[in-house]
Amino acid sequence: MKGIYQSLLERKQRGQKSFAVLIDPDKVNDDNMESLIDLATNARVDYFLVGGSLVISNYLDECIQLIRQKCDIPVVLFPGSPSQISRYADALLYLSLISGRNPELLIGQHVVSAPVVKQSGLEIMPTGYMVIDGGAPTTVSYISNAAPLPSDKNEIAMCTAMAGEMLGMKLIYMDAGSGARRAISESMIQKVAGCIDVPLIVGGGITTAEKAYLNCKAGADVIVVGNAIEKDPLLIKELAAAVHSVPVRV
Repeated sequence: MKGIYQSLLERKQRGQKSFAVLIDPDKVNDDNMESLIDLATNARVDYFLVGGSLVISNYLDECIQLIRQKCDIPVVLFPGSPSQISRYADALLYLSLISGRNPELLIGQHVVSAPVVKQSGLEIMPTGYMVIDGGAPTTVSYISNAAPLPSDKNEIAMCTAMAGEMLGMKLIYMDAGSGARRAISESMIQKVAGCIDVPLIVGGGITTAEKAYLNCKAGADVIVVGNAIEKDPLLIKELAAAVHSVPVRV
């Protein structure tokens, strides 16, 4: 069976863009999850990302199991810490916060969680995680005790992504954070996408189909939206359509 990472690589080579819906287990329940899954299935969403900065409820496993029961959309864990593991998911974004200088989130927590992660049976995808200033304080910045990269310093973002790839990261994830007032600029995305060969994931502050489309055109391979969909689940259809409308290489 083909792994999720191999699928991402093949989609990138074709120029085929992907749309992922981010679900925070603390903010959903069985009732609204069923509706969300139906909307995502009809919109041909490519991935569910599941996780949050805290995850204080016990709904993580149940949430993923419900997705698996209702649809075939792959489930990828997007954990606030490497210890947020569910064996019911398909894969794990093993995040290293390369934009910050907190050693715990660069490698410290990974050392502690490594045995559990290794035994989980999940597909592990080492991911260079870059938090970009979205104009508002975010939970991830507070929890990580690390300042985000300035939104107007494209060269810093570019060099950070290059370093992450050369250190062996298989994905680069640029995130303005949940509730960002502004999304990451197309110019920064273009700079980063132009200097790396691994797939580029972009999220945070994306609230319109036009923004999702422009981010893809700038070089994002996967668009992730969570907060905007929490406020208006019906956005799933137009956001997915915009991402999937980007021309594919022939």
